[in-house]
Amino acid sequence: MIAKDNTPAGVIIDISTFERIESIIEDYGFAQFITEADDEEPLEGAEAQKMIRGPGWNGSNIDADRHL
Repeated sequence: MIAKDNTPAGVIIDISTFERIESIIEDYGFAQFITEADDEEPLEGAEAQKMIRGPGWNGSNIDADRHL
């Protein structure tokens, strides 16, 4: 697509091409994440849980009626 000032403004692609591009970008992002994580020291179980749940989590704020 060309804008009124004759500059490129967009493209139209079929869905299969879009899905291939999307997959490549996701794979690249995942590979970057793995590469960055390789440089970090592994966490012990409690440290990992604290990081995942956040600093305010202490185990007592679990809603017993809620299933995860």
